[in-house]
Amino acid sequence: MSGRGRPLVRIAGLLLVLAAAGVLAAKLLPGDRDEPLPVIAEIPEFRLIEASGRPVTRADLAGKPWVADLIFTSCSGICPAMTQEMSRLAKHTADVPDLRLVSITVDPARDTPEKLTEYAARFGADRSRWLFLTGDDAVIRKLAREGLLLPVAEGDPSQGDEAILHSPRFALIDGRGRVRGSYDMRDAEAMLRLRGDVRRLVEEPSAASG
Repeated sequence: MSGRGRPLVRIAGLLLVLAAAGVLAAKLLPGDRDEPLPVIAEIPEFRLIEASGRPVTRADLAGKPWVADLIFTSCSGICPAMTQEMSRLAKHTADVPDLRLVSITVDPARDTPEKLTEYAARFGADRSRWLFLTGDDAVIRKLAREGLLLPVAEGDPSQGDEAILHSPRFALIDGRGRVRGSYDMRDAEAMLRLRGDVRRLVEEPSAASG
């Protein structure tokens, strides 16, 4: 295969993974609003660094629900829209103080805590409940792919890609570290459902701590 063809194969592969993840999430989301949210996956142990400089682990996020997404500060494509959508989620869940928002960079080599602090300020993030995490690339990739079920792949800027390709989805995690929902931020209906599911999860006794 030619060098020019390989990037297209990588992109096609990522799109297939994204599509499969979307289908899986759609199948697992209950149709009955009275039914508990499904358990889709479990978050592995991890240790990352918040933009403030403090370490954050799986245990630090235990006990309360959180919503996670993947971004990187030099992204000019979907990341700004994702962060704006996360900002809207923060405003619409201001009455849910137990909810935390977690944005994880997929470009930790460049996204230092200082860079993430600047990025957070650009979007007016409430740092008391919205975390921006960086750290070891292997840890981030494992957390994204195996825990959050948010695919990540290398892009080819020479072909018009972003340097890094990643899922446009938000993941909803309960206080026991279990993924309970996956939502495409490009879908307005999905984002409305996320707001409702956040409240359902907060009211679910078994979702707090195991």
